[in-house]
This record gives sequence, C-alpha cells and structure tokens, in this order.
Amino acid sequence: MPVSMVSIAEYSLIVTGVLIAIGGVIGFIKARSMPSLLAGVVSGVLLVVCFIVATQVDPKIGLSAGIVLLTMLEGVFAMRFAKTKKMMPSGMLIAICGITQLIVIIGTLQAFDLF
Repeated sequence: MPVSMVSIAEYSLIVTGVLIAIGGVIGFIKARSMPSLLAGVVSGVLLVVCFIVATQVDPKIGLSAGIVLLTMLEGVFAMRFAKTKKMMPSGMLIAICGITQLIVIIGTLQAFDLF
C-alpha cells in the first residue's frame, strides 16, 4: 500500500515540532533566552498535539490546526527576520515552517478529497 500524502503531512508535523522545540532549547542555551525556550517548547508541543489529533482523532482537524499554527509561527519568524536581517535562526525557521506548511496543505486537501 503506497504512503498517502496525508500520512506524510502528519509526520511532517511531528518532525517540525521536534525541530522547533530543539531550536527553543538551543536559543536558551546560547542566549539564556527564556522566551525562546518557552515559545519553542510550547510551539513544538502544539505541533505534536496536531500530529496526535491528525493520527488518532481526525486528519482534517489535526492538519487544519497544523496549518494555522505554522502560519502563526511563520509570522513570528518573519517579524524577527525583518528586525534582525539574520538568516539564522529566523530565516531558516521560516523556510522549515513554509515547507512543512506546503506539505500539510497538500495532505489536508487530500484528506478533504479535494486533491
């Protein structure tokens, strides 16, 4: 049985969630930034919750919530990038969230039988 785009989208949420959480921990270690730690871990956990909802409850709900959360994260990282003009970490995180968002959008469209 081939792997569906819905499954790829679901697992991309957990991978991105772990990366975001690790980024928050790294931000805390390097800059002693408690906001980075809290935002990174909370955002990572929320993406993992989206994965759990998508796999255990309803892919439509979990993936849709993931799109919303990824959009919010992209906005935060875009504001930081505009302020600092530094590719690391904001630019890289915009790219990671954007790629994940495209994958999740395609998976969501497939879950709703629109693709």
